[in-house]
Amino acid sequence: MPGKHSVNTTKSGDCLRDHFLLAMPCLTEGIFSQSITYICEHGESGAMGIVINRPLDLSLTEIFEHLQISAGQDFSSEPVMAGGPVQMDHGFVLHRRCDKSWDASLKVTPEITLTTSRDILRAIARGEGPSDHLIALGYAGWGAGQLEQELADNSWLTLPGNGDIIFSTPSDQRLAAAAAQLGVDMNLISGQAGHA
Repeated sequence: MPGKHSVNTTKSGDCLRDHFLLAMPCLTEGIFSQSITYICEHGESGAMGIVINRPLDLSLTEIFEHLQISAGQDFSSEPVMAGGPVQMDHGFVLHRRCDKSWDASLKVTPEITLTTSRDILRAIARGEGPSDHLIALGYAGWGAGQLEQELADNSWLTLPGNGDIIFSTPSDQRLAAAAAQLGVDMNLISGQAGHA
């Protein structure tokens, strides 16, 4: 039917929610260089996601101390991710579904939720929160049409998200694990498009 499809759709479909963005070698600077980003929201007004393989020099114990949350166990070995360049002073918790609900949550999929309220951090500190979680400071954001343009410029590879890569794979192996699902070795991709 005419008028049903827009001219500007990308090959990956209209919505990249619950997808990974793998940075192509042309993205050489800043937080997105060799990054993997999990897209939590994508629509006409833009997109937002969390970079999941950029650990800060900061542990969850230090976050709890800063927020004056007393922890029932040692979280000093749990890294906090640099989730993106926007609102780097705000915490974002990606987690698997659990029986509790939180004050400020966005259900990305039936399995994965993004929560921004402190109640989940207090629960994690007490050992009562979701066991599968990733904590980040900041997020990655794109304005209307910006992500679509970056995809058209071949800045990103996309593939469906995978909870095991987010929650069960060490952060330094997440990019390679996701690329392997596409049958791609990121180390073999040239940074120069169109050159043989």
